[in-house]
Amino acid sequence: MKHMALMVIDMQQCMSKAAISERNNPEAENQIQSLLAAWRQRQWPIIHLRHISREATSVFRPGQAGAAFQAEFEPLSQEQVFEKNRPDAFSNTGIERWLHVRELRHLAIVGVSTNNSVEASARSAGNLGFITYVVADACFTFPKVDYQGILRSADEVHAMSLANLAGEYAEIITTSDLLKLVPSL
Repeated sequence: MKHMALMVIDMQQCMSKAAISERNNPEAENQIQSLLAAWRQRQWPIIHLRHISREATSVFRPGQAGAAFQAEFEPLSQEQVFEKNRPDAFSNTGIERWLHVRELRHLAIVGVSTNNSVEASARSAGNLGFITYVVADACFTFPKVDYQGILRSADEVHAMSLANLAGEYAEIITTSDLLKLVPSL
């Protein structure tokens, strides 16, 4: 089996702990850093996604401080960076082709937000036939009002998003379980 690509989604300054008050998984950044360290040690492929908005008032707009990567998630020169302007990392980015050219069929997804870019990207990855892992403790999200007008906590939104993906599009896994799996790949 070929090695696995690590996809780090939207770890930009506007998504930092300092910029956001309400969210779940306060240790997600530490988990992502441990996965980055494991991938870098093995010189395995790492894909960094940066959301670049077309909206004039967005914190993700080019040139805004919030659009820059957080310092601790700054890509290294040999790591691949893709920019997206939709939640789905596979939409108009060339990632699918990039993975196929390198014969990468396994993909671990981490980042923000679980119910938006992470879920959209994992759905596409699964639909495109990639063996996809979403690392539950290396993703986070925010409270959200549901369709019936009920405010759901970030933990509830996170759990439902992972439930939407489980089995159908991706395997839901923890950082420690993924790191145990890595030596066998």
